[in-house]
Amino acid sequence: MQLQEPAGEHRTLLQGVSWSTYEALLADLGDHRGRIAYDNGMLEIMTPSQTHEGLKKIIGRLIETYSLELGIEILSTSSLTLKRSKLLKGAEADESYYVQNEALVRHRKIDLAVDPPPDLAIEVEISRSALDHLGIYAGLGVPELWRHDGKSLRVYLLSAEGEYRPSEKSRAFPALPLEDFRRFLAKRTGLSETQLLTAFRDWVRRHRRRRGVSSRKPKNERRGRRRKPST
Repeated sequence: MQLQEPAGEHRTLLQGVSWSTYEALLADLGDHRGRIAYDNGMLEIMTPSQTHEGLKKIIGRLIETYSLELGIEILSTSSLTLKRSKLLKGAEADESYYVQNEALVRHRKIDLAVDPPPDLAIEVEISRSALDHLGIYAGLGVPELWRHDGKSLRVYLLSAEGEYRPSEKSRAFPALPLEDFRRFLAKRTGLSETQLLTAFRDWVRRHRRRRGVSSRKPKNERRGRRRKPST
């Protein structure tokens, strides 16, 4: 029996919130909270639904299966808090990954004052947010953003002008056919999680042999570079 996708997340929007209050909430609430986003005085607390959590987990596990099968080094940073006080912007993705810059932050505490943000962030937004999340992530400098509204997956790449542009090719995983990724993702309501991941793993192996996809990590064009300190 196929699952019926239930309602989306619960969102609470507060206005006129100072940056210091935002940081205090992050510290006081710790891990016992939903995802918190901040944009120039507006603060949103999102409490995820079961559908939201299941969807973001499946997307993450598909990415991790793909990288494992191709030997691509990644660092999973989940809902790592990203924030820049100078821009008054902050966000916590559902999932996030270092790919091109994985070696730069491996086995060390990430300091976003000097380290780059994750190469890829994933957000599920079933119920519409009042905040401009594309603008927030663009300000934070995240090179690639995947967004799912409960129906379809869209991929955005950060342009040289600092704005996101829709793309049919991933920068973090350039050999991954997004059409096929979406096809497997759409099967989530008809297969068990194990069945879906097994089918996807088998497809990756066949695709690698058929297309001659390299199992080497994508070239790190920014290896060794770090952001200049920013707060």
